[in-house]
Amino acid sequence: MLESIVRSMVLAAAATPLLVACGGGNASDPAPINPAQCSGSTCANQGPPASGSTATALCPSAADIAANTYLGGAGSGEVVSLKIDPTKMTYSLTYLTSPIPVATTSVQNTRAGLTITGAVQHPPTGALPTAAQLTCAFQLQAGTGTINGSTYTTAYNASNPPTVYVGFGVAGGGIPGATVYIDGDSTANIFFGGQQARTFDFYPFVGFSSVSTNIADLQGSYNALSYHILPTSNFAPAATVTQEQYDAAGNCSVPSGATNTSCATAANTWTASASGSYFDSASAPHIETPTPFAARLLANSNAGTGHLIIGKLNGVTVPVVVRTGYVNENLTSLAVDDESGIALLAPATKLASGAFDGSYIGADSNFNYTATLLNGQQGGFLKPSTMVTQSQFTLDYTQTHPGLIGVTDTAGNAGNLIAVGGLYGIFINGEENGGVVSTSANSATPNQPYFGVGALIQPQ
Repeated sequence: MLESIVRSMVLAAAATPLLVACGGGNASDPAPINPAQCSGSTCANQGPPASGSTATALCPSAADIAANTYLGGAGSGEVVSLKIDPTKMTYSLTYLTSPIPVATTSVQNTRAGLTITGAVQHPPTGALPTAAQLTCAFQLQAGTGTINGSTYTTAYNASNPPTVYVGFGVAGGGIPGATVYIDGDSTANIFFGGQQARTFDFYPFVGFSSVSTNIADLQGSYNALSYHILPTSNFAPAATVTQEQYDAAGNCSVPSGATNTSCATAANTWTASASGSYFDSASAPHIETPTPFAARLLANSNAGTGHLIIGKLNGVTVPVVVRTGYVNENLTSLAVDDESGIALLAPATKLASGAFDGSYIGADSNFNYTATLLNGQQGGFLKPSTMVTQSQFTLDYTQTHPGLIGVTDTAGNAGNLIAVGGLYGIFINGEENGGVVSTSANSATPNQPYFGVGALIQPQ
């Protein structure tokens, strides 16, 4: 039954010009997110086309794309600002916050404050189902910039390049990755030696052309899906689902009946960042247990910070929270809190079966791009270039916690799904889609839990 439903959804998707660029990328990094497809005014989940776009456009015009800046978060724990010029075929990306080292000799010096520039190109024919979709997708070539007086060039894998899909009000997919090698830092090696190097082809990303700077817009009750990685524990991943409530001043509390006892997104009130376009919170909560030695060194210290982007998409608020780890190797002020990741929040409002049915595309914790088809109680993950089903799951709309959908894959692994504004986030405590791609893994990399964020391509 499930296979026939997924097959029929694939046929329907293939028969329709799916716009891979009307929605945004994940979050895994959170999970990330890839922009989705639709057509002009029928793109209800993303709002009407921007000025200058025709009624049949799958994504904004070149002029509109070039005029927009997309502010968002990445699964790497970075807040970034991205601009793409489709006429000059170039991009510029600024890392506003980052835990990612710029050299293997120092894990403390990160990409924060770095601006890189580089060329973009459209994916080759066959990489996406239609030629129209290819025009809305941009592969970011290796980027170069200067930081601390030295030239920095991003890691680049031509077989799995960072790719951003641009849509109306949102952009997502993957931003440039990096190689992280703790043992290359002699000081860090003393405390956390034995960690394998790991190269990430890209980091899942979602960004918005419009964000709110009014913290009162966050007020409400939410379900939060978080996904973090802990480098000093062989890049151990973890995902969690929590229920959280924010007041008009940006204070987080745990609502009655929640499964969690504390907030996982922020420990302190959100305050405006120096950039003025997002919010910060000190002493960000953990969802992972630090390595034993790190725990002894840090006692009750939380040096990592939280960053909140209040995205505005299709007239709704889409909160994205990034946790940025922090390392200080000065022995007089030693701090190692390198847990980093991303979270997507969705309103704690009951969802009816079929309310978010459709075709989605996004980036996931496998460091790959995936398409998702949702139809009532059935769902499936597919490879975007071939639309071949890779994993399947069922959805349970019982919702003990409103807006939190239960999911179970064919192996019996359980998880949850949330949805807001044409975006969805999913967590499954199992291996999906063949696991982490080999080029973004080392021998110690686990293939679960699975986390992904996707954007609506087309409603069913």
